[in-house]
Amino acid sequence: MKKLTTAVAAGAMALSSQALADTQGVTDTEVVFGSVNDLSGIFAAVGVPAVNGANMRFDEANAAGGVHGRMIKFVVEDNGYQIPRAMQGYNKLLNRDKVFGMLLSLGTPMNIAGFKLLDPKGIPNIGPLSAARQMLQDPIDNKYIGFSSYWDQVQVGVKYLAGEFDAKEICTMYIPSDFGKEIAESTKDVTASLGLALGGETTHKPDELDFVGSLTKLKSAGCDVITMALGVRQGITVVGTAKKLGWTDVKFLNTSAGFLEPVAMVPGGVTDGLYASAGWVDLYSRAGDAVPGKFIADYKAKFDQPASGFAMLGYSAADTVVRALEAAGKDLTHESFQTAMESLDFYDELSDAQIKYGPGDHQGVDEVTISVVENGGWKLVSRQ
Repeated sequence: MKKLTTAVAAGAMALSSQALADTQGVTDTEVVFGSVNDLSGIFAAVGVPAVNGANMRFDEANAAGGVHGRMIKFVVEDNGYQIPRAMQGYNKLLNRDKVFGMLLSLGTPMNIAGFKLLDPKGIPNIGPLSAARQMLQDPIDNKYIGFSSYWDQVQVGVKYLAGEFDAKEICTMYIPSDFGKEIAESTKDVTASLGLALGGETTHKPDELDFVGSLTKLKSAGCDVITMALGVRQGITVVGTAKKLGWTDVKFLNTSAGFLEPVAMVPGGVTDGLYASAGWVDLYSRAGDAVPGKFIADYKAKFDQPASGFAMLGYSAADTVVRALEAAGKDLTHESFQTAMESLDFYDELSDAQIKYGPGDHQGVDEVTISVVENGGWKLVSRQ
């Protein structure tokens, strides 16, 4: 019996070792994650701090000895918010770096294109920097998002503004990509559901910065609320241009893609009155709390630049990965990682959010927050 038991144990160890060997990006001493991010394009103000935040958390984990003896390696490729560059990055990360999973990849069209490479191999895509509903398109087994979708953010945001300001005409300005189309379609859907009128829409190129003609058109249409799916700089320019035109009674609504500190901090109050519907609470509005305050100080010390909400999201996404790796155990495979992710249920003090995943539920946070720029910062006005 002892010999049989020993043989069974040896066989189980062999099968475990074989499963580990068959899982790319995992050795006894290392696990590799990758990201196709925007470090130089129109959303670099999102991508750079998010990557920094993730590296900060992984550095902490590695300094403590890694997870189950494995160091976490994080390889980032710059997509410049361009699909061809994104695909080059995905191919390199999957075929040369042999990543175990993807983390914080930025851009709706870039992520969707990447799924064609990730899904056949079952490579996890975790915390993408896109809130598009397609981030959980079938198959969802290998997909995990951090917060509410653009669709839900627009639904909640437009209903809030329409109720607060008795809006009658809803309009939208967007880049006609997968990112922009979801926001535009949600705008049209919620407008119809509220029995309001769609006053007009304008589409824009990612590098466009002259909005006088578009805003003149929308002003003539009588728009009360305008949803935006534009680049970070573009959103600032739109709000500033409207004020220069003397159009001050319209309400502009960004989604999480424009919920950044630099947007609120533009000198001269250019963006005062701009609303954003997102999936988290602004970092600096909680700077007096212990955990956010420490993060702001530690980030500044490490990178010699101010922290941001997306730095916070990057750190929190990496922390989620660390927790899942811990829960998955020593025998790390894509299957054990999925089981571990679906077991997570914890309160994240840094982002002030309850994060919970489960079988068939791969969205960590369901809440939608609405904030407005006041005196150079974001003020929370609703949490739903």
